[in-house]
This record gives sequence, C-alpha cells and structure tokens, in this order.
Amino acid sequence: MVTWLSAEPPDIQAIAEEESYRILRSRIDLTRLPKFSRDVTERLIHASGDFDYATDLVCDEESMAAAVRALAAGAPVIADAATVAAGIVSCPVICKVDEPLTRRLARTAGITRAAAAVRLAYGEAGPGSVWVIGGAATALREVLSRSVEPAFVIGLPAGFVGAAEAKDALRASGLPALTNVTEKGGAVVAAAALEALLLSAAAIRAARQSGGAEAGQPRGGAG
Repeated sequence: MVTWLSAEPPDIQAIAEEESYRILRSRIDLTRLPKFSRDVTERLIHASGDFDYATDLVCDEESMAAAVRALAAGAPVIADAATVAAGIVSCPVICKVDEPLTRRLARTAGITRAAAAVRLAYGEAGPGSVWVIGGAATALREVLSRSVEPAFVIGLPAGFVGAAEAKDALRASGLPALTNVTEKGGAVVAAAALEALLLSAAAIRAARQSGGAEAGQPRGGAG
C-alpha cells in the first residue's frame, strides 16, 4: 500500500506543465510581446513543441483583448471539427460536424461536411460567436463566405491544399482574428489558442465576481 507524505498527492500534471513552461522560456524569450500575444504564442509552442510559431503567428492584441471580453461575457464558441472541440475543456462548445443533418446538408448542397457544419452552427449560435477553425480550410472559407459577424476567428487549419490561402483570405477580410502564415496548424494548436484566451476570460469573470477590476486593468487610480 502506498502512503503519501502529505494529505493529498501532488498534482503531477501541474508540476510537469510548470516545468515544461520553464524549459520553453529558457529557450525562447517572448517577453517583448504584449500579454495576449505572448500567452497565445507560448501556449501554441507548448502544445506543439514547435518554436516556429513565434514568428509564424499573426496576432492583433486589440482583437484578442476584445475576444477575451466576449468570452468573459459568454459568447458562444464554435469548433469546426470534433478534434478541435475535444481540446477545448474550459467552456461549452458547439460542433455540428458529426450530426446526421450535417451529412445530409453536405450531400444535398455539394459541400464538405466541415462547411455544412459551419452553416448549421451559425444557424444555432448566430452573430457574435468565437469561431475555432483547426480542422479544415473549407470550414474557414465557409466562415468568410457566410458573413457570420464573428466576435473573433481562430483560423489555424493545417494542410497543403488551400489552408495557407484560406488564412490569407482571413487576414485580408479585416475580421478580428488570429491566424498564421504557413500551412502548419491543426486541431491541437487551434484549441490551445482558445484555451489561452479563456484563461484571461476566466480571470475577468473572477475579478467581476469579487468586485475587482478586470484582468490586466488597474484598480482605481489617480483622477
């Protein structure tokens, strides 16, 4: 029988994650980046083991700050793929890709299941949602073509067929977004990007509940 020295066993996963971030920060200095850009970039590197994201990501700090506020206010979160949804653990997620109606719509409309899932998810959530696209470039194309009026778009699909072009189109659209330049991406990094923003959104909610200032905002100040 194993007897722990303390009343509760140590949180091995938390200890390992802390050590992982320590190693990451010893290898790359991202302190030059503003808060949300740094949080997201570190989270993606941590999730993927790929330091190239430090130069590959295209981050807009004001857009991400607005996304954090939207998430704190309860904006719906929509994922394009089940693998993306599985990686989002800090909030409810709408994901329609595996529903029978999605398959029928894809067949009748002659579009991919990912694109059909976007149409159905928008019908449920409406404008002001946060979209997390990490599964298919066609889902990102559908988001852009449907005028979904998003609060924010995380556009990080991977692949050599249409992914980089779809991300180029997202940047050209002027929508509030986080994306990257190259073909790399995928479900793991898309979910990781959202989780980084959700941490800050949770801090805002906690501050509101305790009657304090929003995360990153000073309490009071000289008038």
